Amino acid sequence: MEKLGHADSFRDLAVYKKSREVSREVFALSKRFPKEETYSLTDQARRSSRSIGAQIAEAWAKRRYEKHFISKLTDADGEQLETQHWIDTALDCEYINTDDASRLNSGLSEIGRMLNSMINKADPFASRIET
Repeated sequence: MEKLGHADSFRDLAVYKKSREVSREVFALSKRFPKEETYSLTDQARRSSRSIGAQIAEAWAKRRYEKHFISKLTDADGEQLETQHWIDTALDCEYINTDDASRLNSGLSEIGRMLNSMINKADPFASRIET
């Protein structure tokens, strides 16, 4: 995780960068899903994977209020877990292979660990805000 002194924006956070990387990969892989999945699995996987970064950005905006900050980070963690579910579903349906699923789920688990670290150390984020 990036040091707090080096994070001037949510875009500087390693967890945000990782979430964008995973989101791009979910998008690319989901292009191969069958047409009949467009409004179900494809949309769900894309939405949840994209929501991780959005929740991190919202958390950054609310970091002045520790409980709100933690709540948004918890939402981001929920989205990464939901994305893992959709990846597992895509694997079960044989839309992706085991290597793709393992790689994506590994990246999502890493995001989860990073979010957990931020949740457990939320106070320094709020104390670094300039007034």
